[in-house]
Amino acid sequence: MIVAEQKNIDEIRDSLEGFKSAVVAACGTCVTVCMAGGEKEALRLAAVLEIGARERGVQFSADVICITRQCDMEFLAEAEDKLLAAECILSLGCGAGVQFLAEKFPSKVVIPGLNTEFIGVNRGLGYWTEMCQGCGDCLLAKTGGVCPVARCSKSNFNGPCGGSALGKCEINEDTDCAWQLIYDRMKRLDRLEELLEIEGARDWRTSRDGGPRAACREDVR
Repeated sequence: MIVAEQKNIDEIRDSLEGFKSAVVAACGTCVTVCMAGGEKEALRLAAVLEIGARERGVQFSADVICITRQCDMEFLAEAEDKLLAAECILSLGCGAGVQFLAEKFPSKVVIPGLNTEFIGVNRGLGYWTEMCQGCGDCLLAKTGGVCPVARCSKSNFNGPCGGSALGKCEINEDTDCAWQLIYDRMKRLDRLEELLEIEGARDWRTSRDGGPRAACREDVR
């Protein structure tokens, strides 16, 4: 899932400067799970913004809506009336949701309320870790299901660097060395010989370095 966190409240207030009202648009999927942009967080943020405005003697009101997925046109259409009536939109979706709102409602100012962090997993209450960078050329079959792109600090493709020690990364001693994890996993699977094959130079054109990417399923279009 996409993991995000709320922006600093002062940054959000600065972005809303000059507006007397806003629709705070929660998103009901990833950012709800990571407790950053769901309906509960949107209601709390709206209240904080209104209370802060009153304390400063400024007129401001915030309405809250929850869109099931801000990255899906079907669900944006359901909220179209409220979004079109808004003076501005404060999105609590990920970066994709913010941009999709801006694209679909070109006459509206759309302000991000979150910082999109990474694609990760939920390891416990309030704790998420990065697992994927969306590089566009997955090699998990070769590395025992452990991604060296996202989980190695240096994105090494052919074994660990010279700085790892005792199974930990030299960048941060609290971080597991991805290649230690890969080795242990492949050993457990009795597939260590596969790591002897040298991975060639990476074609990074499949990653975002080649510009915005798209995926098309012609069978469902």
